[in-house]
Amino acid sequence: MKRTFLIINLVLCMLVSLNASAKKQTEKVNAQAFELLDLDRPGLETVKAMYKKGKMDKAADALLNYYRQRTGIVDPDINLNNIKVSKRERQWADDALEHTFYVHDGYQPAYNYGKDINWKFWPVKDNELRWQLHRHKWFTPMGKVYRETKDEKYAIEWKEEYLDWIKKNPLVEVTHDQFEMKDNESLKADIENARFAWRPLEISHRIQDQIHQFTLFVQSPNFTPAFLTEFIVNYYKHGDFIMHHYSKQGNHLLFEAQRMFFAGTFFPEFKQATEWKQSGIDILNREIKKQVFDDGVQYELDPHYHLACINIFMRALIVANANNNMNAIPQSYKDTMEKMIVFYYNICFPDYTNPCFSDAKQGDAKSEQRNYREWSKIFPKNEAIKWFATNGKKGTRPQNLSKAFLNGGFFTFRNGWNLSSTVMVVKAGPKGEWHAQPDNGTFDLWMNGKNLFPDSGSYIYAGGKEVQKQRDWFRSTPQHNTLTLDDKNLESTQSTTLLWQPEGDVQTLVTENQSYKQLKHRRTVFFVDQKYFVFVDEASGDATGKLNLHYLLTDGDTNMDAANGIIRTNYKPGSNVMIQCFGSQKLDLTQQEGFYSLAYRKKTARPNFVFSTDKKDAQTVRFVTVIFPDKEVSSVKASAKIVSASDKAMKVEVEINGAKKLLEWNL
Repeated sequence: MKRTFLIINLVLCMLVSLNASAKKQTEKVNAQAFELLDLDRPGLETVKAMYKKGKMDKAADALLNYYRQRTGIVDPDINLNNIKVSKRERQWADDALEHTFYVHDGYQPAYNYGKDINWKFWPVKDNELRWQLHRHKWFTPMGKVYRETKDEKYAIEWKEEYLDWIKKNPLVEVTHDQFEMKDNESLKADIENARFAWRPLEISHRIQDQIHQFTLFVQSPNFTPAFLTEFIVNYYKHGDFIMHHYSKQGNHLLFEAQRMFFAGTFFPEFKQATEWKQSGIDILNREIKKQVFDDGVQYELDPHYHLACINIFMRALIVANANNNMNAIPQSYKDTMEKMIVFYYNICFPDYTNPCFSDAKQGDAKSEQRNYREWSKIFPKNEAIKWFATNGKKGTRPQNLSKAFLNGGFFTFRNGWNLSSTVMVVKAGPKGEWHAQPDNGTFDLWMNGKNLFPDSGSYIYAGGKEVQKQRDWFRSTPQHNTLTLDDKNLESTQSTTLLWQPEGDVQTLVTENQSYKQLKHRRTVFFVDQKYFVFVDEASGDATGKLNLHYLLTDGDTNMDAANGIIRTNYKPGSNVMIQCFGSQKLDLTQQEGFYSLAYRKKTARPNFVFSTDKKDAQTVRFVTVIFPDKEVSSVKASAKIVSASDKAMKVEVEINGAKKLLEWNL
């Protein structure tokens, strides 16, 4: 039986080899590849000689041989001596053999794109689904499985899909405005397709990942000399396009620059390699000063994209270090990165998750600890980063508790760093870039292992009318823990910090935002005895209409006492909260529909409690809210009243279960 199996396996290998040999004979060398390379580089002497003699096949043979034997150039993401393939990656690789392509976590099970691949297939009019198809996320897993199994079917299929994509996705000129259009109906076929296939961000993904694929597949007999020339021409087209079409700003620009630095570093044989590399690192060095505030906050005011930007800057460091090019990275660059990490761990909860402000996703402990381990290699002297990297086994926890980032407008009230701690993160800063939302004054509150007030998140990005409608709903101001006028979105998000006092028994934050043309919202947050919170929301100005103060809890059982303005949660013992609101005039308490989204296209229903009153004139209207988190809150009794209030000072008296406290600030 064993002998029969060996014979069958030998025959199959011979058939694969014969098939590869036959294809090699029918493939045509793309002579343009040699025009793109600096053939005077050491090691390319034979390539140059054969090319000059017009012997393109032999030149291509010599070029492939050069790449298979090349040393001194490192892809730091691929260790050929220790290939690790996750269960998910194996599934993506196997599904791709049948043209079922993993594109997006939000669309599972994955779609099949047909025997004759339809790269324009768009089953749901979500732009992300169309864009991310062209990132070819399954290609690198196919390479990993190939290296692990040496099964040529993965190499054959990858190569065929790679060439099929080139054939069916021609590069045509697309303007910046066309890339950003939400309506596709007015665009002609090639432009309509190219705005997805050739958007600079997607190109940069391919530029990076094709380095991994090259590393994994280059030794395959199906990676033929002729195919190498097609790969080179296509790769050059990608790099050259980005050089002339960098995104204008934001994380897209950072991704593109970092990947161009990688491209120029990994393929120094291109005539333009030095220009690519220098362009990438110049942009990163420029943008890290422009996009990151002095306090370390990335200007999109989004924890998820902030994290992505840390890792973009980190990738450049890792590539430079692996290829002996650290002189391209100034010390100021690394100092700013360290500030960004300090900001990130200060706004995260003890389980490593982050608030889903703006378009952020929640993250998870395993992934974040992996990030901290990478960061700790670059910053080995930072004991706090080491503490997070080892889940507290090494290093030292951060010395601070409550912390403010005044440039970015993030404030954390914290009584500890362990899972039983109470942590509130408030977002009230400047106008953010594209990913930011009209949510100034909003907050998340974690207590004893549970996020009691998770941000609504974003749910979905851009696309057709139905997709945009869903996105707009989650982004809207009434879906955040803040004050609205007639449930309209904020007209301005430019908060000013009037006071930050993070020490003592009563810690205080006072911020102010001109939310609407005729309505200013001032929010005071008192953190009392490192135990509970008192909010004072003041609406001043000439505006009239319905003032709505929103509090959106997580999902679970709640009890609303509308007559007394009280909300109590009935979650399982350990993490609950009591909310009671008092007004300078009569308040109504109602419940509206609410959802929160921690991951793309995943949402959970939850209540949106609203305290409302009419603003009839220019008189300032004030709300005082007691937010009391505890393991069990059914017996908590509270009262609060404003003793005095002016533009420069405030006194509030609070009583919790018979114990009175005077809270005050003076500017």
